[in-house]
Amino acid sequence: MISAISWVPKGVSKPVPSVADPPSKEEIEELIKTGALEKSGDAESEDDDGEMDVENPKEGDQVSQALEVAKALGRAPKVTEPGTKFDDIADGLRELDMEHYDDEDDGIDVFSSGVGDLYYPSNDMDPYLKKEKDDDEDSEDSDDMTISPSDAVIVCARNEDEVSQLEIWLYVESEDGEADVFVHHDVIVSSFPLCTAWLDCPLKGGDKGNFIAVGLMDEPSIEIWDLDIIDEVQPCVILGGIAEKKKKKGKKVSIKYKEDSHRDSVLGLAWNKEYRNILASASADKQVKIWDVVTGKCNITMEHHTDKVQAVAWNHFAPQVLLSGSFDHTVVLKDGRVPSHSGYKWTVTADVESLAWDPHTEHSFVVSLEDGTIKGFDIRAATSAPTSESKPSFTLHAHDKAVCSISYNPAAPNLLATGSTDKMVKLWDLSNNQPSCISSRNPKAGAVFSISFAEDNPFLLAIGGSKGKLEVWDTSYDAAVAQRFGSYCKKSRHQAGPSSG
Repeated sequence: MISAISWVPKGVSKPVPSVADPPSKEEIEELIKTGALEKSGDAESEDDDGEMDVENPKEGDQVSQALEVAKALGRAPKVTEPGTKFDDIADGLRELDMEHYDDEDDGIDVFSSGVGDLYYPSNDMDPYLKKEKDDDEDSEDSDDMTISPSDAVIVCARNEDEVSQLEIWLYVESEDGEADVFVHHDVIVSSFPLCTAWLDCPLKGGDKGNFIAVGLMDEPSIEIWDLDIIDEVQPCVILGGIAEKKKKKGKKVSIKYKEDSHRDSVLGLAWNKEYRNILASASADKQVKIWDVVTGKCNITMEHHTDKVQAVAWNHFAPQVLLSGSFDHTVVLKDGRVPSHSGYKWTVTADVESLAWDPHTEHSFVVSLEDGTIKGFDIRAATSAPTSESKPSFTLHAHDKAVCSISYNPAAPNLLATGSTDKMVKLWDLSNNQPSCISSRNPKAGAVFSISFAEDNPFLLAIGGSKGKLEVWDTSYDAAVAQRFGSYCKKSRHQAGPSSG
């Protein structure tokens, strides 16, 4: 499944990402120490008592541990299944016939290039032609790995067969209007990724960077990865998390958290584009935290919700203003410019799934709910009195099931996309607070968990869901969108270059 999607601005990524150095002994030991291997081995140990001494493996377990290390690093060979034994490795060595490696085969000249230099049954057997073919393939592979300034880069948080990873996709548009979407590389993360946020804070020096923050399900931490490095083993920054975990027979696991860490899964993230070192996080521990990603420390912890906090969002025009939405059926606004103020609170009818500020006005936001509804609010009508109720600007029954994700179009005012576990994606015109559905589509992504319009190609809508396949919908070619927002479509095509349907 794809649980979260983030766009990377065009031209930010390195044309050819660097390749990380192989993991050091210390990094491998750190993976073992932090329990990454223990988690990956849980599914293989259903019949045991759940106890596992990773640091001191029993005799005969060295191979399985090595395989788990390789799996955790994303480098496990395809033939090494979890049940691999010494016999399987021995069979592989026998197949190579290492004892007779130096023996010459009859009828082959050891100084020739193959089965003779004059005749080959096929071109594939000619070492000279084969070399030219391999060189051409290497050149094509190199082109596939190159990221041009016009390529759109999409980061998908994905989980499949107990492997948790970030997939970095390229959306490549050709001059003839055709588009190709493919995975450029991936990053293995330590636990099920629930949410992502792209940020350009220069964590490694310079003016800007290219990083992705990831909130995890089974870890109360936030991992920040450098997207310009391939095959990296460890994130460049970890916010919060577990400092120490002890497991003793007959006793519960003793967990010691890092200072100011969340105590449960991280469900939502929001990067502050104005104060670029600031990241907000929402957690199942009922807290909202404000982090300084440069120092790696939590500056502020807020506990104004009574249940899991699902989403956070910074205001586009007032970057000190933060929204948070919770399973306690409330949305809370906090203004950092007035830290002593209790904030504003809105009550809704169900669990909050997602939040979005209107990028075209600083006063409006929408919230999507577990019961399939969307509500719009104008903060100018809010009151800080705890007993008063601020009515929504509109209430819309958008879907038959939970609306997991919403996204405003950054170019066309009042154009909102919604995605639901009912497998549908819909486009809405919110003009005059009277929403009307102008288009709907089943993108064949399964239950839709995440949707997002691109900032620099604003009519491209990325869609991810339970089937685990990224879908990209160019909404500018939808007839109803073109009719209502045609002028914005033409403007975005002119700015973004060639596009496809």
